[in-house]
Amino acid sequence: MANKIVIMGSLNLDTIIKINRMPVPGETLSTDYKANSPGGKGANQAVAAARAGSQTSFIGKIGKDQSGDYMLNCLKQENIDTAAVVYDDNVGTGAAEIFLYPDGQNSILVYGGSNQTLSVDEVDANAEKIAAADFLIAQFEIPQEAILAGFKIAKQNNVKTVLNPAPAQNINPEIIKLTDILIPNETESETLTGIKITDIDSMSQTRKAFAKMGVDNIIVTVGSRGAYYATKNADGFQAANKVQAVDTTAAGDTFIGALTAKLDKSFNNLAEAISFAQKASAITVQRVGAQPSIPTLKEITDYIAQSK
Repeated sequence: MANKIVIMGSLNLDTIIKINRMPVPGETLSTDYKANSPGGKGANQAVAAARAGSQTSFIGKIGKDQSGDYMLNCLKQENIDTAAVVYDDNVGTGAAEIFLYPDGQNSILVYGGSNQTLSVDEVDANAEKIAAADFLIAQFEIPQEAILAGFKIAKQNNVKTVLNPAPAQNINPEIIKLTDILIPNETESETLTGIKITDIDSMSQTRKAFAKMGVDNIIVTVGSRGAYYATKNADGFQAANKVQAVDTTAAGDTFIGALTAKLDKSFNNLAEAISFAQKASAITVQRVGAQPSIPTLKEITDYIAQSK
């Protein structure tokens, strides 16, 4: 039976520009590639979860503009429930400028826009939707007070909470205590713990640091190397699939959406879900764009079959 997933998060219109390097102050450089695509960490994770087979709903905010209408339609085309996406009368839809380097890495500038006006009242209005879910996912491209409100509703109704602390920032300790599984990348993990992940010992230290904060279940993604995971009873490292990256945009979002679509609420299949999510991310990085690069369930299962 498919997981029921609610995502609270951001909706951004992405502009992708290919560059060889960033211009220095006063310099102008030309580019031969520019494209727009739907994005935002929240929307990307929702699309990844939906394409991986989950029943997905979205809580978020858009401006009353063409970008907002476009983002809303993109979610609807993925059969994502958008009843909880509301319009902001005064602030425009979020946007991101993505500078894509030849090796597939990127630099990103984000304008939060209406994402940053999502309120506690707007989250509370969807308490029944959250209560009916298996998982609630949130990231830091929306206000922390909105996340806290959603996580409180989730915990009152035995809904598992998933926090992607991106972009990295200080976390309200109350949110951490209500988080069932924390999924940072290695940079975000270091920002939160002060520990740079370099080896098994530093991974163990990271696990203990997050446990002291109040969260026992973590997955730290470490780029092309793989992912470190830990629960109260076990920990381990799973190497990533080796592929030629074209664009790493949305790789982490694909991982989170696919993982949550596969994960049991007991977390008993965590290692299997991580492997599934890594396969999904491996497909994503071989394509350009955020949501356009996210694979379907058939693509993931075909990739798994070919990898055996």
